[in-house]
Amino acid sequence: MKEDILEQLADDYLQAQGYFTRHNIKYRPDARRKDFIAKKDSVPSDIDVLGFNPTKRGYDKVIVVSCKSWQDGFNIDEKIEQLTNKEDPVWKRFRELTMTKWSQAFCNKVHELTGTHKFTYATVVTLLKGQGKPITWEQHKPFKKALNDNKIKILTLNHIIKKLSENKAKTPAGSDIGRLLQLMRASGYIGACCPEITSPDIDQ
Repeated sequence: MKEDILEQLADDYLQAQGYFTRHNIKYRPDARRKDFIAKKDSVPSDIDVLGFNPTKRGYDKVIVVSCKSWQDGFNIDEKIEQLTNKEDPVWKRFRELTMTKWSQAFCNKVHELTGTHKFTYATVVTLLKGQGKPITWEQHKPFKKALNDNKIKILTLNHIIKKLSENKAKTPAGSDIGRLLQLMRASGYIGACCPEITSPDIDQ
């Protein structure tokens, strides 16, 4: 079950591009590791959405989504600073980017499910705030190292809705919210009353 609307939209977004998807995939560090701490590492983390497209190659074949559906937005510079400070509890929401044992568990789970070590890690957010640019997050060296130099991408809700609203396929979307967007486009509401959705895409 997809737990929130942002996950539903991310799932629809990937399916609309030809990806097969799974969601809420549990993973945790190997208990045989010397640095495994049962009290802290026994509770699994999860991959929100994983997409696999057999027609694509390289990093685009697999997209692994981490959704951050925070209503007050996502400040790139602030989050990087918080994640640099190991005392800040925000690291618990980015374990795969900040702790080697969790990073390895994450990458191993992706390989186990897809058969490939290459993937795109997509951080999906409601909106970006502050002056930080997506490339700052996407090229942050500690994150790249944690994910074995795989591709990192930031996607915003605006970008996802824009792409879903552009999809003219008549096949019903995979979720209620996806079908709602299709009907809003068909009715002419998107474009007339929501011009920001049809404006130039600032995320790409």
